[in-house]
Order: sequence, then structure tokens, then C-alpha cells
Amino acid sequence: MKKILTLLAAAMLMSTSAHAEITEAKVLEAQAKWSAGIEHISKTFIEKGDYKKAAEEHIDTLYAYDISKVLFKPTLASTDQFRETKEEALSYFVGGIIPEDKGFAIKPWKKVRWGEQQIIVHGTEAIAMGNYFFTPADSDIETKVEFTFGYMMDENGNLRINAHHSSLPFTPAE
Repeated sequence: MKKILTLLAAAMLMSTSAHAEITEAKVLEAQAKWSAGIEHISKTFIEKGDYKKAAEEHIDTLYAYDISKVLFKPTLASTDQFRETKEEALSYFVGGIIPEDKGFAIKPWKKVRWGEQQIIVHGTEAIAMGNYFFTPADSDIETKVEFTFGYMMDENGNLRINAHHSSLPFTPAE
């Protein structure tokens, strides 16, 4: 009888976690993981480590390519604007199959911080829009980038990115 009750309790907990809702705190935590991932890829590149593996782990952990369609429009993409596959995303972050890609994450960056933003949470989905800032390893001058990230919850309750759009702020012609 104890075994049955234990199994029932475990099933109920699994069901509850599978249907848990996203919170703003979880979005902020996912953003912190994304920043740490970019910083880790950059540091690994500087230290001549396996930065490609670090980028693959970043994508596998934080993006939803393995469970959903992902809409990804990187900041510095112009010829091939959208990255529909994990391999195309990897190319953007570390260079590879798309000729224009020079490896955004191996610029390298020493710091990524999130600025002013708005977050909308709806059940197991969320969207965040605002500014984030990138500081290169060889300078303290930040680059401001505008972002929109969409998040979904995977079966383990982790947030995964299913939409990512970044762009440099508009500069009017003189």
C-alpha cells in the first residue's frame, strides 16, 4: 500500500510540474542563463578551449530546436536573416555553414547584461522585449541591442527559447 501511495504522489508531482506556469522570475532566470552561456562561449574561445561544444550546449539547453519550431533572427544577420535549424544557430554563434557568420559569441564578449524590458507571461509561454548590452573582452564600451525573446516550457519545467529577434537600434539618416 505504501508503494502505491508513493507512486501516486510522485505521479501527481510530475503532473503538477509538467503543467506549472511560467513566472517573470523564471524568465529572468532564463535570461541570466543565456547571458552566462554567451560569456562562457567567449571565455572558452579566449582560452582556446572547445568553444563550439560550449555553443552546442548553450543551444541544446536554452533553445527549443529539439522540441519545437524556433524563430531566430540574429542581430548581425543580413544575407541569411533567419536561423531555422540548430546548425544555422550554431553557425551564427561560432561561425560555420553560413558564409556571413563570423561567430557572434566569439567576438568575444566579457559581459552581457539585460536592461529595461517588459515581460508578458501567459501560462506555459512568455515573451520579453527590451534592451540588452554587450561588453567586448577588449573594452568597456557597451553595445546596446534591442531584443524580443519568446519562451516555452519543456516537459521538465525548463524555459526554452522558441523566438529570438535582436537588432541594433535605429539610427536616422542625417
